[in-house]
Amino acid sequence: MPKQPTQETTAPIVIENPWERLRAFTDARIGLGRAGVSLPTKQLLAFQLAHAQAQDAVHCPLECEVLADELTQALGLSTAPLAVHSRAEDRAMYLQRPDYGRRLNEASREALQQAAESGQRFDLAVVIVDGLSALAVQQNSAPFLTALYDAFGRDKNEWQLAPLTLVEQGRVAIGDEVGALLNADAVLVMVGERPGLSSPDSLGLYMTWAPEVGLKDDRRNCISNVRPAGLAYEEAA
Repeated sequence: MPKQPTQETTAPIVIENPWERLRAFTDARIGLGRAGVSLPTKQLLAFQLAHAQAQDAVHCPLECEVLADELTQALGLSTAPLAVHSRAEDRAMYLQRPDYGRRLNEASREALQQAAESGQRFDLAVVIVDGLSALAVQQNSAPFLTALYDAFGRDKNEWQLAPLTLVEQGRVAIGDEVGALLNADAVLVMVGERPGLSSPDSLGLYMTWAPEVGLKDDRRNCISNVRPAGLAYEEAA
């Protein structure tokens, strides 16, 4: 009898990874699978997109006026936030000279000195800094501060808050100078963190007691990854 034709089976081009189901619980790049010895095209394109988003987050400028208006309305501020600038004149200088991002330029120092002419002391100065991701600051500042101010309102102690301050081309340490000039007992720096490949919008919070120029990082407490896909605003507050 003639042999019956057999249906040839071919192996799938993309080999799924057993960990793929865990991706429903994290943005981490796990369980990507493979195509031969390489990544599947879908995952390769996703990586390239994430890399481009991280680069954009570093170079995208902070829209200070837009953010100031948003914060004024969201928090019911009687006066707009103070807008100041570091010694780094532009993004290129900011990236090449980290030390310039840690100090205010002279015009900004004078503006803060004028704002603190009364000599009043404050419990806390909140300083918003663009850092390495203006995107994180632009998207997360208003909802986080809304949660924080609500927490202040529920506290039995009456908090004396320094004028809210926005800093362009700044790094974490610049908050020490701002807090000192505003006569604040403590400073909270909200800064755009270095973008990751799955988190271009991560906001970091740095708390420092008795701020003054020249403090080291061991004087700060940090809460990281504040964003919708990370630490919730209410929990961070």
